[in-house]
Amino acid sequence: MTTPAVAEHAARLPLRRQLAPRCAAGAARLLVRLPPARLHRLLGVISRGSRPAGYAEVARARRSVVSVSTRCAGLGCLQRSVATVLMCRARGRWADWCTGFRTQPFGAHAWVEADGRPVDEPGELSVFRTVLSVRRSEGSPR
Repeated sequence: MTTPAVAEHAARLPLRRQLAPRCAAGAARLLVRLPPARLHRLLGVISRGSRPAGYAEVARARRSVVSVSTRCAGLGCLQRSVATVLMCRARGRWADWCTGFRTQPFGAHAWVEADGRPVDEPGELSVFRTVLSVRRSEGSPR
């Protein structure tokens, strides 16, 4: 089922431009089923040889993924973040992939960063402690 906002945005995205985000969202849906350590290692391998993605490029990738996937548009932050980095990687770029938690109130979240800041994330992420990340500049996952 598609929410009205997702359906409206997807309708504005030409069909030929929906294929890549749909593939990224589908692949991400499978990848997020992996144990966290395995997902972390796999994303580290996928990020190798990439160039850094700029904020605007990552924001476009994120919007395209959100436009075609209800889960990515909603509470599926892990799938959304993985799909976004996969979209960037398909273009030879990499956005920093991050996961973390907060304690008050307890919650977990996954997001992407570019140019040293979270991309299109509502709320304050400084309250989250980053636990896993795959940053392009590191050369290897952290």
